[in-house]
Amino acid sequence: MGTPSGSGVRILRAADRTAAVWKNGGGVTREIAAWPEGAGMDDFGWRVSLAEVAADGPFSAFLGIGRTLTLAEGAGMDLTVGGVRRLVDERFAPQDFPGDEPTDCRLLAGPVVNFNVMYRRGAVRARTAVVRGRPALAVLPGETLLVVALEGPAVLERPGGAGSPQDLAPYDAALVTGPLDCLVRTTGRAAVVRFAPTPS
Repeated sequence: MGTPSGSGVRILRAADRTAAVWKNGGGVTREIAAWPEGAGMDDFGWRVSLAEVAADGPFSAFLGIGRTLTLAEGAGMDLTVGGVRRLVDERFAPQDFPGDEPTDCRLLAGPVVNFNVMYRRGAVRARTAVVRGRPALAVLPGETLLVVALEGPAVLERPGGAGSPQDLAPYDAALVTGPLDCLVRTTGRAAVVRFAPTPS
Protein backbone atom coordinates (compact mmCIF):
# COMPACT_ATOMS: atom_id res chain seq x y z
CA MET A 1 0.00 0.00 0.00
CA GLY A 2 1.66 3.09 1.38
CA THR A 3 2.71 2.24 4.91
CA PRO A 4 5.52 0.28 6.52
CA SER A 5 4.57 -3.14 7.81
CA GLY A 6 4.06 -3.94 11.49
CA SER A 7 3.05 -1.63 14.33
CA GLY A 8 5.35 0.49 16.48
CA VAL A 9 7.31 3.72 16.78
CA ARG A 10 10.56 4.60 15.05
CA ILE A 11 12.46 7.80 15.92
CA LEU A 12 14.16 9.67 13.06
CA ARG A 13 16.69 12.24 14.25
CA ALA A 14 17.28 15.48 12.39
CA ALA A 15 21.03 15.18 13.03
CA ASP A 16 21.16 11.99 10.93
CA ARG A 17 19.82 13.58 7.73
CA THR A 18 21.95 14.56 4.79
CA ALA A 19 21.30 17.48 2.45
CA ALA A 20 20.51 16.83 -1.21
CA VAL A 21 20.20 19.29 -4.06
CA TRP A 22 16.70 19.70 -5.50
CA LYS A 23 15.71 17.78 -8.60
CA ASN A 24 15.97 21.04 -10.57
CA GLY A 25 19.02 22.34 -8.67
CA GLY A 26 17.20 25.32 -7.15
CA GLY A 27 17.43 24.48 -3.45
CA VAL A 28 18.39 21.93 -0.81
CA THR A 29 16.19 19.26 0.74
CA ARG A 30 16.60 16.92 3.70
CA GLU A 31 14.44 13.81 3.52
CA ILE A 32 12.69 12.91 6.79
CA ALA A 33 10.98 9.70 5.66
CA ALA A 34 9.69 8.03 2.51
CA TRP A 35 7.74 4.95 1.50
CA PRO A 36 8.84 2.52 0.22
CA GLU A 37 11.95 3.01 2.32
CA GLY A 38 14.84 3.87 0.05
CA ALA A 39 12.56 4.93 -2.83
CA GLY A 40 13.91 7.51 -5.25
CA MET A 41 12.26 10.65 -6.55
CA ASP A 42 10.52 8.75 -9.35
CA ASP A 43 9.03 5.80 -7.46
CA PHE A 44 7.98 6.91 -3.96
CA GLY A 45 4.46 6.37 -2.67
CA TRP A 46 4.95 9.22 -0.20
CA ARG A 47 7.85 11.38 0.82
CA VAL A 48 8.30 13.98 3.57
CA SER A 49 11.16 16.45 3.69
CA LEU A 50 12.39 19.84 4.86
CA ALA A 51 13.30 22.13 1.97
CA GLU A 52 15.51 25.19 2.29
CA VAL A 53 14.69 27.86 -0.30
CA ALA A 54 17.29 30.63 -0.54
CA ALA A 55 16.48 32.18 -3.93
CA ASP A 56 13.59 32.87 -6.27
CA GLY A 57 12.90 30.32 -9.00
CA PRO A 58 10.78 27.36 -10.11
CA PHE A 59 9.85 24.33 -8.03
CA SER A 60 10.51 20.85 -9.38
CA ALA A 61 7.51 19.22 -11.04
CA PHE A 62 6.41 15.67 -10.08
CA LEU A 63 3.89 13.96 -12.36
CA GLY A 64 0.90 12.46 -10.51
CA ILE A 65 1.98 13.83 -7.13
CA GLY A 66 -0.03 15.85 -4.62
CA ARG A 67 1.84 18.20 -2.33
CA THR A 68 1.18 19.80 1.06
CA LEU A 69 3.54 22.63 1.94
CA THR A 70 3.85 24.17 5.41
CA LEU A 71 6.00 27.25 6.01
CA ALA A 72 8.22 26.45 9.01
CA GLU A 73 10.75 29.31 8.98
CA GLY A 74 10.96 32.67 7.26
CA ALA A 75 8.59 35.38 6.00
CA GLY A 76 7.08 33.27 3.23
CA MET A 77 6.70 32.94 -0.53
CA ASP A 78 4.62 34.35 -3.35
CA LEU A 79 3.89 31.28 -5.49
CA THR A 80 2.36 30.99 -8.93
CA VAL A 81 0.88 27.48 -9.31
CA GLY A 82 -0.47 26.62 -12.75
CA GLY A 83 -0.81 30.33 -13.49
CA VAL A 84 -2.70 31.05 -10.23
CA ARG A 85 -1.11 33.13 -7.46
CA ARG A 86 -0.81 31.47 -4.01
CA LEU A 87 0.54 33.58 -1.17
CA VAL A 88 2.24 31.46 1.51
CA ASP A 89 2.99 33.90 4.32
CA GLU A 90 1.53 32.22 7.44
CA ARG A 91 3.80 29.86 9.35
CA PHE A 92 2.47 26.43 10.37
CA ALA A 93 -0.58 26.63 8.04
CA PRO A 94 -0.55 23.60 5.66
CA GLN A 95 -1.42 24.38 2.05
CA ASP A 96 -2.35 21.74 -0.55
CA PHE A 97 -1.53 22.05 -4.23
CA PRO A 98 -0.72 19.78 -7.17
CA GLY A 99 2.93 18.82 -7.43
CA ASP A 100 2.77 18.45 -11.21
CA GLU A 101 1.60 22.01 -12.00
CA PRO A 102 4.30 24.50 -13.06
CA THR A 103 5.17 26.38 -9.84
CA ASP A 104 7.28 29.51 -9.59
CA CYS A 105 8.45 30.94 -6.26
CA ARG A 106 9.29 34.50 -5.24
CA LEU A 107 10.58 34.91 -1.70
CA LEU A 108 8.87 37.65 0.31
CA ALA A 109 11.80 38.59 2.55
CA GLY A 110 14.76 36.24 2.53
CA PRO A 111 15.21 32.46 2.80
CA VAL A 112 12.53 30.07 4.08
CA VAL A 113 12.31 26.48 5.31
CA ASN A 114 9.30 24.48 4.13
CA PHE A 115 7.90 21.25 5.57
CA ASN A 116 7.02 19.36 2.42
CA VAL A 117 4.70 16.33 2.07
CA MET A 118 4.37 14.61 -1.31
CA TYR A 119 2.18 11.62 -2.10
CA ARG A 120 1.15 9.67 -5.19
CA ARG A 121 -2.45 10.50 -6.07
CA GLY A 122 -4.67 7.45 -6.59
CA ALA A 123 -2.49 5.28 -4.35
CA VAL A 124 -2.04 7.16 -1.07
CA ARG A 125 -4.08 9.64 0.94
CA ALA A 126 -2.14 12.13 3.05
CA ARG A 127 -3.52 14.62 5.58
CA THR A 128 -1.28 17.16 7.29
CA ALA A 129 -2.16 19.05 10.47
CA VAL A 130 -0.11 21.25 12.79
CA VAL A 131 -0.89 20.73 16.48
CA ARG A 132 0.09 22.06 19.90
CA GLY A 133 -0.83 21.14 23.44
CA ARG A 134 -1.48 17.45 24.12
CA PRO A 135 -3.63 15.90 21.37
CA ALA A 136 -4.36 12.17 21.39
CA LEU A 137 -3.81 10.29 18.14
CA ALA A 138 -5.28 6.93 17.13
CA VAL A 139 -3.37 5.18 14.35
CA LEU A 140 -5.61 2.63 12.65
CA PRO A 141 -4.48 -0.66 11.08
CA GLY A 142 -2.86 0.05 7.72
CA GLU A 143 -2.19 3.69 8.58
CA THR A 144 1.13 5.43 9.14
CA LEU A 145 1.54 8.59 11.18
CA LEU A 146 4.56 10.88 10.96
CA VAL A 147 5.03 13.36 13.82
CA VAL A 148 7.65 16.11 13.33
CA ALA A 149 8.60 18.76 15.90
CA LEU A 150 8.44 22.01 13.89
CA GLU A 151 8.71 24.66 16.60
CA GLY A 152 10.45 23.71 19.83
CA PRO A 153 10.69 20.17 21.21
CA ALA A 154 7.88 17.62 21.49
CA VAL A 155 7.25 14.40 23.39
CA LEU A 156 5.50 11.32 22.00
CA GLU A 157 3.73 9.30 24.73
CA ARG A 158 1.68 6.12 24.94
CA PRO A 159 -1.57 6.35 26.95
CA GLY A 160 -1.50 4.69 30.34
CA GLY A 161 2.27 4.89 30.57
CA ALA A 162 2.89 2.10 28.06
CA GLY A 163 6.51 2.33 26.96
CA SER A 164 8.92 5.19 27.59
CA PRO A 165 8.11 8.72 26.36
CA GLN A 166 10.07 9.65 23.25
CA ASP A 167 11.65 13.11 23.27
CA LEU A 168 11.79 14.92 19.93
CA ALA A 169 14.19 17.82 19.49
CA PRO A 170 13.34 20.43 16.85
CA TYR A 171 12.86 18.74 13.44
CA ASP A 172 13.17 15.24 14.93
CA ALA A 173 10.41 12.88 13.79
CA ALA A 174 8.53 9.81 14.97
CA LEU A 175 7.19 7.31 12.43
CA VAL A 176 4.21 5.50 13.94
CA THR A 177 2.61 2.47 12.30
CA GLY A 178 -0.79 1.23 13.44
CA PRO A 179 -2.70 -0.09 15.12
CA LEU A 180 -1.39 2.05 17.97
CA ASP A 181 -2.61 4.86 20.24
CA CYS A 182 -0.34 7.74 21.21
CA LEU A 183 -0.37 11.39 22.13
CA VAL A 184 1.88 14.32 21.31
CA ARG A 185 2.86 16.89 23.92
CA THR A 186 4.37 20.22 22.85
CA THR A 187 4.27 23.85 23.90
CA GLY A 188 5.45 24.74 20.41
CA ARG A 189 4.06 23.17 17.25
CA ALA A 190 4.31 19.72 15.72
CA ALA A 191 3.27 18.49 12.30
CA VAL A 192 1.15 15.34 12.19
CA VAL A 193 0.88 13.64 8.80
CA ARG A 194 -1.50 10.69 8.40
CA PHE A 195 -0.98 8.33 5.47
CA ALA A 196 -3.48 5.68 4.38
CA PRO A 197 -4.08 3.63 1.23
CA THR A 198 -6.57 5.00 -1.25
CA PRO A 199 -9.65 2.74 -1.25
CA SER A 200 -9.73 0.56 -4.36
